[in-house]
Amino acid sequence: MHLVFATSIVPDGAPASGYEIANAAILDAFARAGCRLTVMGFAWQGREDAVPAGSVVLGALDPRTETAGLRSRLGWLATAFLHGLTFSSAKMRQASPRQVAAALRALEPVDGVIFNSAQFAGAFRHVFAGKPNLYVAHNVEHVSAAQSAGAAKGLVARLLFRREARLLKRLERALCDEARFVYTLSDEDRQGLGVTCEQRSAVLPLVARGAVTTRGARETVYDAALIGTWSWAPNRIGLDWFLEQVVPCLPVGFRVAVAGDAPAGLAEAHPNVVFSGRVADAVGFVRSGKVVPLISRAGTGVQLKTIETFELGLPSVATSSAVRGIAETPENCTVVDDPRAFAEALVRAAAAPQDIDGRAFHRAQLGALDKAILQGLRQAGFAPRREAA
Repeated sequence: MHLVFATSIVPDGAPASGYEIANAAILDAFARAGCRLTVMGFAWQGREDAVPAGSVVLGALDPRTETAGLRSRLGWLATAFLHGLTFSSAKMRQASPRQVAAALRALEPVDGVIFNSAQFAGAFRHVFAGKPNLYVAHNVEHVSAAQSAGAAKGLVARLLFRREARLLKRLERALCDEARFVYTLSDEDRQGLGVTCEQRSAVLPLVARGAVTTRGARETVYDAALIGTWSWAPNRIGLDWFLEQVVPCLPVGFRVAVAGDAPAGLAEAHPNVVFSGRVADAVGFVRSGKVVPLISRAGTGVQLKTIETFELGLPSVATSSAVRGIAETPENCTVVDDPRAFAEALVRAAAAPQDIDGRAFHRAQLGALDKAILQGLRQAGFAPRREAA
């Protein structure tokens, strides 16, 4: 069974974001199910040499809007309006549909395609017309775009996010209607996409590869440490809530560190918080905090930072949004949404941090992931050569 895994960024073995960690876990699960996969998409700009052999690379791309120059941003915007694409799909059009079609022909025979999220599919799904497909919905993208529109500071950004939400809603409906089977990352997303039937969809419980290998005593530097991709609008909504409503409720001297690319001006606006920027060892960084704040307030799908934290067995305080898609939270996780109560829970957890063994959580997630992948393959008529281990 030869399937093309059509995605925006080709995994290169060095996942740097929740999206890339999710992709690695999903690809591994399809491989365990006995599928022969060819990954097609773009290499992350500057990491072209790390792309695994056998992948089909359509070009090199840095899809981050915040790091792009004005010329690139205007080019993406022009392409989006000219072709009726979402802004995120317009970024994929540095390759033409003709190039993608030629790459697909070179891979034949191909039994089907797995559309991984909406960005690549929005730009090129017509190239794969006639091929049976599966759709992996990492989020309900139109809901995230609508939430970003509501949180946007300026009129132009608000209008662009509203356009994105409108087009994404139409695109996601088409992708779900055309797919033989839809995978989501939370049960709420099955409802949000209108694919709640067991014969049409399943939830993929994810794992974060490698996180469970680190256990034992740890030396802490901070009371609380959190890391994320703060340039993504739904993540930024959570960070703003934490900095503006939770941090002021913490006692003087409570040490908070934030890693990941942070927008300019945050350090000056919040001098009592340490902004560490990008760190080489994400696991080592979160282990340097006594407690991990899981601060999601928007978005859909599942929070990979939550899964990593649970696999590491670290104590955490989480919003209800941060644990969406998680069937059972560990005993050392407190779920609370009120900012003052969130701060109080952080103080209690940091005063007596209790690590637990996260291997049981990892095993349960992995088993459920393999079961869901097999369910979708069978429902879609893709018979794997062997059962998952």
